[in-house]
Amino acid sequence: MKPNDLVVLRPQGLYCPQGDFYIDPWRPVGRALITHAHADHARTGHTHYLAAQPAAGVLKSRLGNISLETLRYGEKTRCGDVSVSFHPAGHVLGSAQVRIEHKGEVWVASGDYKLEADGTCDPFEPVRCDTFITESTFGLPIYQWRAQSVLFAEINAWWLRNRNEGRASVMYCYSFGKAQRILSGLSQDIAPIVVHSAVDALNQAYRDAGVVLPPACKVSDLETGTDVRGAFVIAPPAVQGSSFLKRFREHSDAFASGWMQLRGARRRRGVDQGFVLSDHADWPGLMQAIKATEAQRVIVTHGSVDVMVRHLCEQGLEAESFSTEYGVEEPA
Repeated sequence: MKPNDLVVLRPQGLYCPQGDFYIDPWRPVGRALITHAHADHARTGHTHYLAAQPAAGVLKSRLGNISLETLRYGEKTRCGDVSVSFHPAGHVLGSAQVRIEHKGEVWVASGDYKLEADGTCDPFEPVRCDTFITESTFGLPIYQWRAQSVLFAEINAWWLRNRNEGRASVMYCYSFGKAQRILSGLSQDIAPIVVHSAVDALNQAYRDAGVVLPPACKVSDLETGTDVRGAFVIAPPAVQGSSFLKRFREHSDAFASGWMQLRGARRRRGVDQGFVLSDHADWPGLMQAIKATEAQRVIVTHGSVDVMVRHLCEQGLEAESFSTEYGVEEPA
């Protein structure tokens, strides 16, 4: 690292000395700028939080009564000697890249991001900068996503098959972001859609933020004797094999994650079907995003760090890495 870097690594997290704040810190700090509300990036215990305005509802839902200030996307504020603004990351509701400017130098910390717009959050916005801090969750060339329109057609076809054979369709996925993205792509004329209570709470935060989602009821709201054959059920992976599934008896289950691209991942998950769907950029997306920033220096975090750094250096960029504590949550 260099003496006047705008972001440095400290035990608490990524720190901006010129602004005296942290970005997605993993230890309690005084002032935390939060890129999005996933648990590995937004943690309890900070004195003051600053985030993009669309993230407010989800952050409060997940973290409780916190001291939270928000900014509209693109709105600038001063933190110490630097100018700060949030820009859409396209990852989940309220996800943002943090732009930091000091004496004409610009850094961008991306948090997590994806490039394909999905309608449940503001789409990714390339931000020009001198230094770009990027994730690398799927930073290997083997990760290349198909268009979500194709994938949603497959999910709906799987659901229709199951319904015609008298089975419910149980989709395991992360409750925040992935669940709402899947819900937004479901057909509304096949059968009822049912969600776990953890998913329902996040659905409400999305609806409160103005995101249009198809109707879905909680399992606990189903009246005794309700026919759930053919229903589409969205639930977190933790309920797999639990009593939650007894209500649905005959069912086929599936798992939605970018990790489903790996051979054997579906077998290890013990599900009938695997759908390759991620809220993170694939390898081409990562490369496209980095190129769009026009940054000559790139710092890589959480994921396939060594491969990304080596590849970027081979492309003539100044590349290095930060060792972070991100990525410790349910599959992407």
